[in-house]
This record gives sequence, structure tokens and C-alpha cells, in this order.
Amino acid sequence: MLFPGGLLPLRIFEPRYIDLVRRCLRGEEVFGVVLIHEGTDISTAVSTAGVGTSARIVDFQPLSDGLLGILCRGERRFRMITQGVQADGLHFAQVEWLPQPASINMPQEYQSMVPVLRQVMASLGNVARFIESHYDDPDWVSNRFAELLPIDRLMQQRLLEMDDAVARLRLLAPMVDAPQAAD
Repeated sequence: MLFPGGLLPLRIFEPRYIDLVRRCLRGEEVFGVVLIHEGTDISTAVSTAGVGTSARIVDFQPLSDGLLGILCRGERRFRMITQGVQADGLHFAQVEWLPQPASINMPQEYQSMVPVLRQVMASLGNVARFIESHYDDPDWVSNRFAELLPIDRLMQQRLLEMDDAVARLRLLAPMVDAPQAAD
């Protein structure tokens, strides 16, 4: 799963994905990441979620095992309109971009989640340099918790599809061990 603002490391070895990475790096393009319900990325018949996230490659390096390692950052959510499979087996889709979230301040009732997230983000070390932190943005905070908490993929998909960041925080808050504000 990939949420806007989040990171996804991938190991690339198949020619179709090497070609995709080459196109993305050459043309400053993005690719889509969606949850697979049934089948695999090598299946011609695959069932996927209808909503995913565009991914931009922010770093790459050859790995010791000869594979190519890439690091992607999620950018925008999209809904798939049509989908297909290229001759080389690469899946593609025509998408519509979902609306960008409204810019609102972090609600007071969820402020206690922010120090917990800051602590987790600090533990990420060097990879954190690719993350643009927005601790005052409920959409960014809820997306980070949605990808970091140990919740199943279907719940993560449900959270990705939610347009309302405060509603997302409401669902996630009980799972975060944050000090509660005194009344």
C-alpha cells in the first residue's frame, strides 16, 4: 500500500518494470500503485482495488544481489476508469485524479497523536530525508498512521479511499498509544 506522502521501496528485476523505471526517470513520469485483491502482477486476469496512489521514484541504486532498488514517494490518489495489460504483461489504467484534500489545521482532539508520529518518523533514520513532514496537516498525519500501524490491507484500502482526513483520524486514534489530553 502506498499513501500520498508515504514511501515504498521496491526491488526491480523484470524487464517490463526496468522499462517502466527507465521511462519514469527519463520523462519525470509517475506510475500507479493499487492493491491486488486476486491474482498477481504477472496474472493477465487480476482483480484490483479501484483507488490507488501515483508513485514518483525519488531514489534508486543497484543492490548487492544484482537487482535494482528504487524508492518511491506517493503523490496523488486516483480512481481507475479503464484498465488493460500490455504485450509485455505490464498492467496499465486510465485514471481520474481524486480531489486534493482541503487544507485544514490538525483538530485539537487528535493533537496527542502528533508527538507519537514524530517519534516514529525520527526512528526511520536516513530514509526520512525523502519524506516531507506536515505534522499540522490531518491528511498527512492520518496517512502516515494508516501506512505505519499494523492493520490489514483491506482496512488500509478503506482508509486510502476516505476523502475526510478527520474521519480517518477518528478511526485510527484508538489504535495509537498516545497520551490523552486532560478535560
